Amino acid sequence: MTDPIYQTDALITEDIDAYLEKHQHKTMLRFITCGSVDDGKSTLIGRLLYDSKMIFEDQLAALENDSKRVGTQGQDIDFALLVDGLAAEREQGITIDVAYRFFSTESRKFIVADCPGHEQYTRNMVTGASTADLACILIDARKGVLVQTKRHSFLCHQLGIKNLVLAVNKMDLIDYDQAKYDAIIADYRAFAESIGIEGFTAIPISGLAGDNITSKSDNTAWYDGPTLMDHLESVEVRLDENMARPFRMPVQWVNRPNLDFRGFSGLIASGRVKPGDTVRSLPSGKTSTVKSVVTMAGDLDEAVAGQSVTITLDDEIDCSRGDVLAAADSPPEVADQFESTLVWMDEAPLVVGRAYWMKLGTQMVSVTVSEPKYEINVNTMQHLAAKTLNLNSIGVSEITTDRQIVFEPYTENRALGGFILIDKISNRTVGAGMLHFSLRRAQNVHWQAVDITRDDHAAMKNQKPRVLWFTGLSGSGKSTIANEVEKKLAIMNRHTFLLDGDNVRHGLNKDLGFTESDRIENIRRIGEVAKLMTDAGLIVLTAFISPFRADRQLVRDMMGEGEFIEIHVDTPLDVAEARDVKGLYRKAREGKLKNFTGIDSPYEEPEDPEIRVNTVSMSPEEAADHIISQILPLK
Repeated sequence: MTDPIYQTDALITEDIDAYLEKHQHKTMLRFITCGSVDDGKSTLIGRLLYDSKMIFEDQLAALENDSKRVGTQGQDIDFALLVDGLAAEREQGITIDVAYRFFSTESRKFIVADCPGHEQYTRNMVTGASTADLACILIDARKGVLVQTKRHSFLCHQLGIKNLVLAVNKMDLIDYDQAKYDAIIADYRAFAESIGIEGFTAIPISGLAGDNITSKSDNTAWYDGPTLMDHLESVEVRLDENMARPFRMPVQWVNRPNLDFRGFSGLIASGRVKPGDTVRSLPSGKTSTVKSVVTMAGDLDEAVAGQSVTITLDDEIDCSRGDVLAAADSPPEVADQFESTLVWMDEAPLVVGRAYWMKLGTQMVSVTVSEPKYEINVNTMQHLAAKTLNLNSIGVSEITTDRQIVFEPYTENRALGGFILIDKISNRTVGAGMLHFSLRRAQNVHWQAVDITRDDHAAMKNQKPRVLWFTGLSGSGKSTIANEVEKKLAIMNRHTFLLDGDNVRHGLNKDLGFTESDRIENIRRIGEVAKLMTDAGLIVLTAFISPFRADRQLVRDMMGEGEFIEIHVDTPLDVAEARDVKGLYRKAREGKLKNFTGIDSPYEEPEDPEIRVNTVSMSPEEAADHIISQILPLK
């Protein structure tokens, strides 16, 4: 009898349109194969691809002469070569985060992520698992449960994958011994329960011989469970679960092709929505009624999770990209401080206190990360003390965003609970995280509205608030020039205040040293003080080395458009060191002063400052006159 997976759907020949319609509405299962090195992930995926008839003839021809061939259904095929992403990385000299493969059966479509099993590729595995509905965890029947088995299981559990398949592979190499199989299952179950995994489906297989992949094997007559393919075709996908949850749709853009139409477009993350439903726009909290649900194919009576739609409302409420439309009677939370699990994915370690971009759904905000509460040793599950996170490290830390965002715990909603961190300077993705909950202090502290605004303060002083941010090496002349500028502004009856680096460290920042994290916190505090002063209508001058571009950008982001003026006091290191008014360079050269900018700590010059002054060719007074001429008029 022909295996059902090879039967051609009669609709292909009878009614191609009906066949395509049927194919279009198949459910999609995303899954990942996990396990230690050489557990047989690639062979298994190759078997699934071959048995689902998705291997193209040119792929087969390319494999004819390969040395690692397996006889299957009268054909020769190297499963590993088809799907091994790590092999492709090595051969092509490139980096492939995750190798994805696509295949289909008569009842379901599949996307499988094949990630390297090596520990150093943890970030790759996290990338693949972040969108998966199911994880197929392979175990070599000869080796049993290994450290990497536990590592991947823990990560899948942390990433919210509830459907776990324990595929005990290479059963042919232990002569299909049931006792050994049962011992492996018992060993894994004890571990799974210890980390909170509630259940899993165990299947004895052989990717090489095809046992229990798409058809039951006579070699495991003692096994009465499903084949791997049966399970993949029948398991409940996350989309079904999401449909039962309250309506959530992150707004990707506001669609307004003409004056008579204003719609909010996005992908529905959970729930259902239909005309007449009352929805709430967050974080504003404004409510309205759904007027229509629009798609390219026409208006819908109802839309569900997984569909991309445009929603029009009865009222012109405030809603824009990054906001979330939600069921009015059960909205998600809004907060700006959270506990989260972070997976660090960059060669450079996490810098505590530095501002990164955080992308959560369609929301993009600036975020700072506190010192980790602990790092998780995923091999032993121990909680270890940590000052930072390095490549592939996983830790728990508190994070703070620069404004309130709409969120839900990752365990409830991936779209509103999972995020990535982006370096502001390089635009590299440096981390991925999962929100657990908002911190109570974020819920208890609210912004107090006042009647006299910053515009009122500025109007009383007849000036526009600004921050003149002087940056440069020690000895470059920042404080001297800033002092000259303030004197000239005073003569012009401008209301100013000068924040000097040394002076501030006598009081507000006396508890900070000169490590990288302390320097970042020093600048963050100064930025907050400068912002308060601009709220009072003042022109603020700051003279700080502020060596890191990301930290100067953090302060710029705090200010209104055009209010932050970066002034690079451009002095070569040899000139600044020759001046050495305070004797600091000499101490640094002698090793008596650690983390000194320009010697053993870097200075990142501004790439595009509003103003640049050269103190080699300009006197302090000339530099001050140049700066004044650039910032006028001050109204």
